[in-house]
Amino acid sequence: MKKLESLDFSKNQLSDEIPESLSSLSFLSYLNLSYNNLTGKIPLGTQLQGFSEFSYIGNHDLCGTPLTKLCSQGAKSKDTKVGSESELLSWFYIGIESGFVTGFLGVCSAIFLNSKWRHTYFKFLYDLRDRIYVMIV
Repeated sequence: MKKLESLDFSKNQLSDEIPESLSSLSFLSYLNLSYNNLTGKIPLGTQLQGFSEFSYIGNHDLCGTPLTKLCSQGAKSKDTKVGSESELLSWFYIGIESGFVTGFLGVCSAIFLNSKWRHTYFKFLYDLRDRIYVMIV
C-alpha cells in the first residue's frame, strides 16, 4: 500500500485522529479527508503538509499544518482517550460483577425459599453424581 497515489475519504463519518502511518505514503498525490469528525494534530510528514487546506475542511477539531488552526498544549491527547477507555472498562467490570451477584443470589434464594425447587435441584445433583460415577467405573 506504499504506492497508493489517490485517497478520498471525504464525508465518511470518520472519527478519531489521523494515523501516523498515513504520513509515510510517499507516492500519495491526492488526499481528501474533508467533512469527517477527525480530531487532534495532523501527523508530521512531508506528504500530509503538502496538501491544501481544503483536503481537511469540515473537521473542526483538527489542527496543525497546513490548517490555520494551531494546536494548543491542552489539545486532546491519547492520554485522555486512554483514561476514558479505562473508565469505560471499569464500568464494564462493575456491571458484570453486579449481574453475577444478582443472578447468583436470585438462584440461591429461590432454591432456599422454595422447598420443591430445593428438592428437585439436589435430586438433579445426586443423579448427576451417579451418572458420572457410572461413566468412570
